[in-house]
Amino acid sequence: MSMSRGLILLSAVGLFFMANGDASAQWASPALPGAASATLGNLPADADPYYSTPGGFDDQVDARLTSRKIVADPTGEAPGTLTINTHVRKLFLSTGDGRAIEYSIAVGRQGFAWKGVAEIGRKAFWPGWTPPPEMIERSPDLPAHMDGGLSNPLGARALYLFQDKKDTLFRIHGTNEPKSIGKAVSSGCIRMLNADVIDLYQRVAKGARVVVL
Repeated sequence: MSMSRGLILLSAVGLFFMANGDASAQWASPALPGAASATLGNLPADADPYYSTPGGFDDQVDARLTSRKIVADPTGEAPGTLTINTHVRKLFLSTGDGRAIEYSIAVGRQGFAWKGVAEIGRKAFWPGWTPPPEMIERSPDLPAHMDGGLSNPLGARALYLFQDKKDTLFRIHGTNEPKSIGKAVSSGCIRMLNADVIDLYQRVAKGARVVVL
């Protein structure tokens, strides 16, 4: 087959799936921004510039280190809803047709758990981290602020949970401690592998519903 005929065939296949609304194509893994966007120093259009780091470090994230998989949706929630099951330490993004994308997470340790219904009120790209005063009181050696980067505890992305338009101070974010995933170790926030939180960030919009069980 000639190259031109092959390109025409591939284009036709792509148009077929687009025209038929193939769900697996709709929820296929988005391409990571990678080194190109990092070089340009551009932020995603929905990233809050006051909480984000232009450029970022996506080209240094191992996209193969992921827990993401398609499963039968156990939540019964509408498409686009995030459900965090702290008991099984999984995050589910409902995609419709009875399916969901499942990610492994780390959750709050005893005394730091939080449950309820919230929404994504802010999105950040390689967020900076400012520990709250009560955290610094518990751990005086913490920095007053840390810029975004591979060593930052918030990792590659952060989704800030709001209730009634107010910040709950809980986040869904990446991590610089991938071995903590699957454990109850955080101060209440939901940790994800960096490749997973990059993937999730591209799939959900500000205002998306979040259910924490």
